[in-house]
Amino acid sequence: MSLVPDDLFYTKTHEWVKIEDNTALCGITDFAQKELSDIVYVDITEMGKELNQGERFGTIEAVKTVSDLYLPVSGEIIQVNDLIKNDPGIINQEPYGRGWIIKIRIKNKEELKNLLKAEDYKKHIGEV
Repeated sequence: MSLVPDDLFYTKTHEWVKIEDNTALCGITDFAQKELSDIVYVDITEMGKELNQGERFGTIEAVKTVSDLYLPVSGEIIQVNDLIKNDPGIINQEPYGRGWIIKIRIKNKEELKNLLKAEDYKKHIGEV
């Protein structure tokens, strides 16, 4: 059973979002990190780049595969987690804590309506 905190929003592509005023922290879910297995590298689109909801913002490489990362809400990438640059395995250990990936300055909060709440995400991954 995967950990799915109630206070976050989720995408169908397994990113999570934590809203803090007009910014959002973003990472991948516990389900995703378990599916990927050992994460060995994260490549993020350059900081300061503005992207639209659903656009690719980077890739995550694990022992098994490489997966694209998609922006959950439109906005500007204002910070990349330095911890995961040096030790991407932190994502496996703490996907909702120190393993966050980027911080976004949100362009349009209305887009949060397009994201899943915890119960809907649990149904999406078949854990209800």
